[in-house]
Amino acid sequence: MSNVHQMNWVDFDARRAETDLVLIPLGAVEVYGPHLPMGADGIATTALAEGVAARVPAFVAPLIPVGYSAALAEFPGTLSVQPASLVAYTRDVAESFIGWGCRRILLVNGHAGNVPYLNDLARELEEVYDDLGVRCAQIDWWRFIQPLVDDLVESDLLPHGHASEFGTSVMLHLAPEHVVAERAVRTAPATSDAFPDFLRPGSYRDLTPTGVLGDGTSGSAEKGAAVMQRAVDRVVAFLESDAFRVQGE
Repeated sequence: MSNVHQMNWVDFDARRAETDLVLIPLGAVEVYGPHLPMGADGIATTALAEGVAARVPAFVAPLIPVGYSAALAEFPGTLSVQPASLVAYTRDVAESFIGWGCRRILLVNGHAGNVPYLNDLARELEEVYDDLGVRCAQIDWWRFIQPLVDDLVESDLLPHGHASEFGTSVMLHLAPEHVVAERAVRTAPATSDAFPDFLRPGSYRDLTPTGVLGDGTSGSAEKGAAVMQRAVDRVVAFLESDAFRVQGE
């Protein structure tokens, strides 16, 4: 067993002799189309962390379920925390594990809105705990899988878009009981912006009235299973490489 919240303290203490690695899954609670659960990001990252820990000795931290989702706040049910709150909470969790001997921290992040803040945190943890050789890295889940699954693409409309082909496929594989398949839709971005190359704040609802960007009808559980397997393989390869060894080893 690797999930810390399911372990007793005796087994946790014994496990510390076997690994210095902790996987911290992070997600979001936000619109993910009319057919998928709002916690899809956390469902995916928890499954990835558990899949990796089944092959590589590691602790799996409890999911940090809510991220920074202010851009999607117009959709009912979306929850959001301020970036400073997200970073402070994640830092506290990471430092708890450092206190118990973990020296490698992988932030298994499922939400794009969290990425820049977690990158800064990863850098901070390495700098503050440089004397302990701490290493910290982040996975940006939905971007992470894109180069791994090019051969599986079937949709002609943003297959990696929000709640599109691969988001739907992963949920059909991991949480089919939470997928309302008959509500899946195709939605192209509703924008006539003449300057898309300029980054400006805006409402996600201006882009899509459904919460989908792409083709939510093209997903399958089979593709979702392939996505998860390839993702686990890739993370395991990274963790077993020299790229993520404790500094000074």
